Amino acid sequence: MSLVPDSVLVHTCCAHCSAYTVAYWRTLGYSVTGFWYNPNIHPFTEHNLRLEAVKKLSETMDFPLKVEEGYDFREYFRMVAWREDSRCAPCFELRLGKTSRKARELGIGSFTSSLLISPHQNHELARNTGVKAAAENGVGFLYADLRKRYSDSRHITKPMELYRQQYCGCIYSEFERYSATEQGSKA
Repeated sequence: MSLVPDSVLVHTCCAHCSAYTVAYWRTLGYSVTGFWYNPNIHPFTEHNLRLEAVKKLSETMDFPLKVEEGYDFREYFRMVAWREDSRCAPCFELRLGKTSRKARELGIGSFTSSLLISPHQNHELARNTGVKAAAENGVGFLYADLRKRYSDSRHITKPMELYRQQYCGCIYSEFERYSATEQGSKA
């Protein structure tokens, strides 16, 4: 199967990070398709809230969204077990690897991720993981440091009244977010 060169599959981690990411690649002339695969998001109810928000975003912004069926949380935990302090690396490998394979399967020439807009992510790790996944699967990886546009993405989605998460997604980040809040309120 030949790959469509001016097409990009955008791994979508949440609606708020995805909005500007989709708009950005469109302004550069790419045909954008979203892709949902996030077995790292816990609990399951949080996963579903974020997925529904991304679905509404895709309808509102009029871009196709491919959703990986199932909830592969067992694979996620197998990859991060005993590596909690360095959990982002296997998590990125899992999600960006799946995205690059899905791009190839769909005939889409490149992929990227909405992770690249978040100031809360290890940007260098995400970029290096994307480059490696692209090379392994014969597709391109589109890189752009969109962190300075993070608030722009939030401004796009605010009038849409989409669900807004309070932590990165994994159970570890949820604990860090709320335990820090509790510790800060006790001081």
